[in-house]
Amino acid sequence: MKKKLRKNKNFNINQKSFYFEDYLETNQRHKKVKNSSISQDRIYLLFFLFFSLITIFSIKIVFVSLKNLDIYNKKENSSHFIALRRDIIDRNGILISRNVKSFHAAIKPNLIKNKENFLIKIRLNFPDLSIKKIEQKLDKGKYFYLKKRLDQNDKEKLWSLGEKGIIFEPFQSRIYTHANLYGHILGQVDYDNYGVSGVEKYFDKELKDKKLIKDPLQLTLDTNIQHIIDDELNKALETFNATGGGALLMNAKNGEVLSLVSLPNFNINTRENIKDKNYINKITKGVYELGSIFKTFTIALAIEKNLVSPKTIIKNIPRKIKCSVHEISDIKQFPKDLSVEDILIRSSNIGTLMLAKKIGEQDYKDFIKETKLLNTPELELEELGTPLSFKWNKCKLETISYGHGIAVTPLQATATYATLANGGNVIKPTITKKEINLDNKKIISSQTSKKINTILRKVVTEKEGTASLANIYGYDVAGKTGTSQKYGNENENLNTFISVFPYKDPEYVLFVMLENPQVANDLIYNYRGMKIKGTRNEAGWNSVYVAGKIIKKIGPILAIKNKEFYIEHVAKKPN
Repeated sequence: MKKKLRKNKNFNINQKSFYFEDYLETNQRHKKVKNSSISQDRIYLLFFLFFSLITIFSIKIVFVSLKNLDIYNKKENSSHFIALRRDIIDRNGILISRNVKSFHAAIKPNLIKNKENFLIKIRLNFPDLSIKKIEQKLDKGKYFYLKKRLDQNDKEKLWSLGEKGIIFEPFQSRIYTHANLYGHILGQVDYDNYGVSGVEKYFDKELKDKKLIKDPLQLTLDTNIQHIIDDELNKALETFNATGGGALLMNAKNGEVLSLVSLPNFNINTRENIKDKNYINKITKGVYELGSIFKTFTIALAIEKNLVSPKTIIKNIPRKIKCSVHEISDIKQFPKDLSVEDILIRSSNIGTLMLAKKIGEQDYKDFIKETKLLNTPELELEELGTPLSFKWNKCKLETISYGHGIAVTPLQATATYATLANGGNVIKPTITKKEINLDNKKIISSQTSKKINTILRKVVTEKEGTASLANIYGYDVAGKTGTSQKYGNENENLNTFISVFPYKDPEYVLFVMLENPQVANDLIYNYRGMKIKGTRNEAGWNSVYVAGKIIKKIGPILAIKNKEFYIEHVAKKPN
């Protein structure tokens, strides 16, 4: 044993065993490392907890600060807003009616700390509101409405007052993007979003259909053309000091209404209850004796019945005819012998009357029945007028032949002109875009239609014609004037002009009407290349003048949308 110990010179008797030494030292190191790790973990945990709390509080502060901002509200509301009614758009997709989120401003009196200061703020920002009434309501202490249907400007004003007592009640409001422009067509809705007039009422069920809510209702109207016609007609009321007016532009081949204007009009966004009859839709609801435009119907019927041709000479036309107790005459003196086309071009009452007698009462009755001129017109509106009924007594045939004694709506007269001009095919007026199926019913032949269009063109181009001011180069305008007394008021007159263009194959028919226009003494006309002052108060000097200005402005728009029309007519215009 001693030998073995001696042999290992390096062996230290006092040295501890390898195993023992290792165990003790590593154990001590593990204790140090373990303690250090626990301390660090605690620090990290505490740091994480504090950081999480700070983050949560920061997010909460930001959320609360943004909660009442308009920008945040708009973003939040837009994602949850579900309209109660469908949009309405024009033929080109331009928005003309939509539901939006709006607000009523209500007051909680118990939250108004300084009433005097509050009233001063209201007086400064809303001078139109009755401060006395607001003060009385504040004293009662009951919840009340300060202002309904706020616009954005009013809402911002009220918001900036910083009053806790002002409550903004959200609701869905129907807005009309063009205000007055479509007042007589779109109509209005009530506070509960139910249609009460116009298109809004006629299509009320369809506009509220939840299955179709994302699909807008498309009308046939063209906003650009509507604006041009509305503007020109407003200018005409001022130029001729007229009390009212109307215009209707229709596709002569399918009945689509591109523009319908009735003046005076009103801003449908204000939700006013207008009772003045002068504000009715004159095109669809107004019933008028339209005068000489009816002569076209008489001439067309006489030609269709093969009783005459456009060149047939009607001889010995008297200056006056006595019918029962009435005496019928022409405003101007015409030659005793006139061709059928000259009777229309010069607008002879007596000549037309003589042709009506050739036609006979029964055939004329049948024509009136086929055209439905005495029926309530058909259109997607409830504001429709019913023509006045009458009995076929003595002189009825004679007076109807030249447009007196029969009162119809401008809508019906325009639709009948479209039928006569398009080859005799009966069309049904419409203001909604849809697939149109013509019933192929004809009231005159294509040959008669062409003959009538040629005569109507001469009314515009011939020296003796009554519509020279509508001869706009490039559009081949044809038409007929009408000057009559306003039905029920002999002291007022009604001047009308119905035009079709281009006359060889009419695409459009335009009706223009002025109520009680006056002579425009200061207006300088460009009449057949001459500059002359206005001295006469007839349709040829006001309604025709307005129609000419309208066609000149809307013609290029229509031509661009109708390539064949553009190539055939407008493109030929010299530089």
